[in-house]
Amino acid sequence: MSNGENREGAALSTGKKRGRVIFHVDMNSFYASVEMAHDPSLVGKPLAIAGNAKERKGIVVTSSYEARARGVKPPMPLWEAKQICPDLLVKPPNFDRYRKSSKAMFQMLREYTDLVEPVSIDEGYMDLTHTPYKEKAYEVALNIQKRLQKELSLPSSIGIAPNKFLAKMASNMKKPLGVTILRKRQVPEILWPLDIGEMHGVGNKTAQKLATLYITKIGDLARADEHVLKQLLGINGPRLKNRANGIDTAEVDPERIYEFKSVGNSATLPYDTADETELNQLIEKLSLSVSERLKRKEVLATKIALLIRYADWTNMTRSKTLQNPTDATNIIAQTAKTLFQKHWQEKEVRLLGVTGTELVKQKDAVKQLDLFSFQEDAKEEPIVKLMNQINEKYGTNLLKKGVKIIKKESKTSGTSFNKDFFQVDRKDE
Repeated sequence: MSNGENREGAALSTGKKRGRVIFHVDMNSFYASVEMAHDPSLVGKPLAIAGNAKERKGIVVTSSYEARARGVKPPMPLWEAKQICPDLLVKPPNFDRYRKSSKAMFQMLREYTDLVEPVSIDEGYMDLTHTPYKEKAYEVALNIQKRLQKELSLPSSIGIAPNKFLAKMASNMKKPLGVTILRKRQVPEILWPLDIGEMHGVGNKTAQKLATLYITKIGDLARADEHVLKQLLGINGPRLKNRANGIDTAEVDPERIYEFKSVGNSATLPYDTADETELNQLIEKLSLSVSERLKRKEVLATKIALLIRYADWTNMTRSKTLQNPTDATNIIAQTAKTLFQKHWQEKEVRLLGVTGTELVKQKDAVKQLDLFSFQEDAKEEPIVKLMNQINEKYGTNLLKKGVKIIKKESKTSGTSFNKDFFQVDRKDE
């Protein structure tokens, strides 16, 4: 069901029912659409947003639907995209422009409800259950879609459902410019016949694991044994089964955007190299970036991960749990370099990435005192005690040991660049 659905009874619930009304708003080809809004001469033409090919970051980030019709899709190498579409127009990412459009988009969504949860720069959930719009969800979705197009020149697809999972699946059913309603009772008919890889939350690795149980369709997962799934996928197994049956109790949480599980950075080398000195220097540079961002977010990493992408595009990721949580550049760098020395296959490298994971807030971190650190910690104890006394008397966080005062990232923007989605060399590049 999509735009053509009969509007009668389109709302997922009436005053006699208690069901939730959740929207998933997904912008269509967002980066390309923003560029077209900025330069209308690009409208209707094959357009790709890509990095700098000279620096070997010539990977298509997104493409217009005109380009997609010609076979240009992310994450295709730019040289290949130009081969299959010689008249392809290419523009570099303009993240300031995308931030501005994203902020305007989420501001518009908040006119309808305070319960707006950004998921990334170009998509988010809305909960209209306790708003006057609940009874006319389909009309409201059309109104939002038309306003986004008219006021911001941004096309979108919107899914309407009783929970977040189904809303997400619904928004993917018609692009561009779709408005799709998906009810729980329609799950067996609409979702179960789909390949398991089309299910939100199931990536390639999970799909491969499920295939070992002969689970290739969403319906197979819905009927699978929960105990076996838990053995295979841990706690995620039963959760995925519930979703395959249309069950998802997760709330739309506007604050969830400020949670993050890792801080990382990666860099593509200008050329493939096996120069150990050069590779270690890059690890040090990446570690410094990770350290600065950990400090800015006031969190510590308890595990350090190293990603190596070889010249043949094969990836290897290894991690090490630290004795104590840290944001120190030297510890991050040393740990990453140790991982590199231990696991590097002495082949030419194309990309390196360093990530701090399993983050804890600075104020919640408890350092494990051992025989090697006890004396040092004991020396600092009077200083720490004095700082605590001053903070208690004059206000918390007035003094911090060894921490440079940096303006906190604003929470007013409401967009996912607070989660470092706009790092040019971000980990998922």
